[in-house]
Amino acid sequence: MRRFAYLGDPLFLTSCVLYASNRWLVKPFVHSGFFHNWFNDLLLIPCALPVLLLVHRRLNLRQHDWPPTALEIAWHVVGWSVLFEVIGPHIVRTTGDPWDAVAYAAGGLAAYCWWHRPPRLKSADGQ
Repeated sequence: MRRFAYLGDPLFLTSCVLYASNRWLVKPFVHSGFFHNWFNDLLLIPCALPVLLLVHRRLNLRQHDWPPTALEIAWHVVGWSVLFEVIGPHIVRTTGDPWDAVAYAAGGLAAYCWWHRPPRLKSADGQ
């Protein structure tokens, strides 16, 4: 199994750029419910999980450098859904949205598929 690149992972880097672009370039000018409500929620797992897993690794709470497992992703989806959509609305002025939790799960599934895709085969000329 290939080693997980954590903060150097292409999905992490791309997701962070997309998150920032949506936050500062798209949402102020595009009036779309998807971009205002759920696009950044889709990016929660690919943006936040590599950072947390790196912290876990440095603290020896994670004993390997493999790509995130289905269980690691699922625990974080459930934990963040409860924190942000159930507990959060009781602490700050916001409304819990079950569709946000669906977006976290969809982003987690897409990230799992990316992180566990088969390796690309190289052609005979090395490309």
